[in-house]
Amino acid sequence: MDRRRFLWATLLSPLTRPLLQPAALRRQAYATDDERRVFPLSVASGDPSPYGVVLWTRLAPQSWQPDLPLVLHVASDADFATDVLQATIPPEQFDASRDYTAQVDLDGQLEPGRRYFYRFIHGDTASRTGRCHTLWLATQQLPSLTLGVVCCQDYTAGYYGAYHHLAMEPDVDFVVHLGDAIYETSYAVAGFPDRGIELPSKSPVALNLDDFRALYRTYRSDPFYQEVLERHTFIFIWDDHETANDIYWDASQGCLGAPDHPYTLDAAYAANRPMLLNGLRMDSMRAWAEYTPARLTIDWATSEPQRFFTINRDFRFGGLVHLFCTDERSFRSPHPCGEGTALQRYAALGCRERNAPGRTMLGAAQRDWLQGGLLGSRATWKCWANEVLLGRLEIAQLYLNMDAWDGYGFERDQLLANLALGGMENLVVLTGDLHSYLVSYVRDGYSRFANSAPLGVEFMTPSITSANVGDALATLPFPLPADALEEQAIRASNPHIQYFNSNRWGYSTVHFTPDAVSYTAYSADKADNSPDASKTTMVRYTSPAGIPRLQRAIID
Repeated sequence: MDRRRFLWATLLSPLTRPLLQPAALRRQAYATDDERRVFPLSVASGDPSPYGVVLWTRLAPQSWQPDLPLVLHVASDADFATDVLQATIPPEQFDASRDYTAQVDLDGQLEPGRRYFYRFIHGDTASRTGRCHTLWLATQQLPSLTLGVVCCQDYTAGYYGAYHHLAMEPDVDFVVHLGDAIYETSYAVAGFPDRGIELPSKSPVALNLDDFRALYRTYRSDPFYQEVLERHTFIFIWDDHETANDIYWDASQGCLGAPDHPYTLDAAYAANRPMLLNGLRMDSMRAWAEYTPARLTIDWATSEPQRFFTINRDFRFGGLVHLFCTDERSFRSPHPCGEGTALQRYAALGCRERNAPGRTMLGAAQRDWLQGGLLGSRATWKCWANEVLLGRLEIAQLYLNMDAWDGYGFERDQLLANLALGGMENLVVLTGDLHSYLVSYVRDGYSRFANSAPLGVEFMTPSITSANVGDALATLPFPLPADALEEQAIRASNPHIQYFNSNRWGYSTVHFTPDAVSYTAYSADKADNSPDASKTTMVRYTSPAGIPRLQRAIID
């Protein structure tokens, strides 16, 4: 194929693959002084494949014109001297109905295992330049792969200095985002008055599509978040806060369960609650699809959230790593001990229902897909992008988080037992949600075989800014030795956990070679809104291929 010409693309869905037409760019110096006005949210790339990637941007509404298309320019160099493709996107493909966002799926148009540079052009103004990366063929043997891992970035709770540092990481190949890329709330957080958000509805939590779109626009306005999205190709999944806290699927009502949302709590909404909750879910999913560069197949005719689109998908990084991404919100059962907070969803004492058969986190179809994929993969490392903590977390029968896999123990044990029986090797679980650093063994049956041979390893990445135990302890009138207290208490009751810290914020990297996997955790000062925000290497663990054996490395 002549890469200087962009052939007609197949229309997969109205949102994720516009009908592109070949374009011939004029050789000129495009204006850059207006780039922030015309392209205020810059650019992003996601969902790499061996032959493509999904590219994203948003045009400022005042710049949109009904007869002026958007031009995409992809090159093999940052100066755009060597063209790869040029294409136009018609104005109706990025108009108000999509909140002026544009997504282009280049699958089938690029070459495997290569970096490219891209920009969008509108009139005489070019966006900032983005850098993207395609996947290698599954048959290619890679010497190494490094994934950045992030989650939980409450805009109101701090600054994104961690993203500046991640953008500058020279060896990161791709970034995996484990969810909570937005928070549905607009609560003001002490110490960050300039990070306040006012929703169109004036509600303290998102109620509709306009609110969710406003949240994404606000989060994407952060210059450090834009910087990391320009620099690295992302793989996104969601967690609860892209819709509402601790959501689940209420099969008895045929609708979303959102225990803390006004649609659930306020009597004024009682008569129309199922319709409102499903509408909330559909609105949040639509906004996610508009603002997330992801390869989706969308059913626009449905009014059922579970049928709208799915995000479970997999990515092969040559023959070295096979990554499976799951959705742990759309199909999960209600919480086992009730929808209240203390002693129900959090800090549940005993809670026999947590191990009840029939309760699910993934849903049967997704569980079978994940299990079959992990066991059938021929990659050296099998990696699971998993939203919530897989391993047990309890102190003297007090289970700290029934919203995580501890609330779905039967399915967890069934899945892990099947993986063990199938000869699972080199399993790495990447986890977010808990706003903590954690290094742990994955075991076949956490309660039944506390000393059994480990099945794999679990690495948890901390929050970028979202509140953790350290934030909570800081509000007490007396100081506590938080780091030592937490780790001693957690490890005493959970021998599979090797490291735990919930007092810092930042990101992690996971480095794979044919012989070993290593996890390095970094902290970044969320109170400093500058490129010079302090960065510290917290900890590094390594485990060899074969039987997992976590070893803490000495950090220079």
